[in-house]
Amino acid sequence: MAKKVLFIMTNHDQVDPEHPTGVWLEEFAVPYEEFKAKGYEIKVTSPKGGEVPIDPHSETDETRGKWKDAREAMQDTAKLSEEDGEGFDAVFLPGGHGTMFDFPNDPVVQKVLNRFAEERRVIGSVCHGPSGLVNVHLDNGTPLVAGRKVTAFTNEEEDDTGLKEQMPFLLESKLREQGAKFMKGDKWADFTVRDEYLITGQNPQSSRSAAKKVIEALEE
Repeated sequence: MAKKVLFIMTNHDQVDPEHPTGVWLEEFAVPYEEFKAKGYEIKVTSPKGGEVPIDPHSETDETRGKWKDAREAMQDTAKLSEEDGEGFDAVFLPGGHGTMFDFPNDPVVQKVLNRFAEERRVIGSVCHGPSGLVNVHLDNGTPLVAGRKVTAFTNEEEDDTGLKEQMPFLLESKLREQGAKFMKGDKWADFTVRDEYLITGQNPQSSRSAAKKVIEALEE
């Protein structure tokens, strides 16, 4: 039987009125294509459902016209429900600054990820996507990331974006506070970490390698 992968996407469309945001397109489209090529069944969800906003800075002359299937999948996403915590082999959280505002504060995101973690099913995320992990606890009260090797968008990379002061928190710092063994590569270079069922990528450049590590975990 085909493996089943759940995507959780952001609905948040602005950092502030001067800075529109959303999902970073590559971080969804590349993993989506990788999973589709493997024949996996894919469900794309978001906390509110409906259309997912794309961060305009993630669109370039090179990407315009690319990833038709992935773009269509973002047009009308299903609303994430607690039932989505069951029946899937893996969950994947793409990033984009939008995730920093809705993922950490959404109780359904937390409950779904708790079920994946408790059952040791594959959890993948990239760049700001690990913001979805920061308020997730295991049934015993331990933070999901405590004692685990993880990576995510680094404080130095956030500084480069010029949006550091507009963020509700710094993702690297928050993961460290929750006991994660935070690891990082060079700024803006492909770097991905796997700790058993938990797979994290540092930045947009890590989108494909994070997806491939999810596939490796699923195929084992």
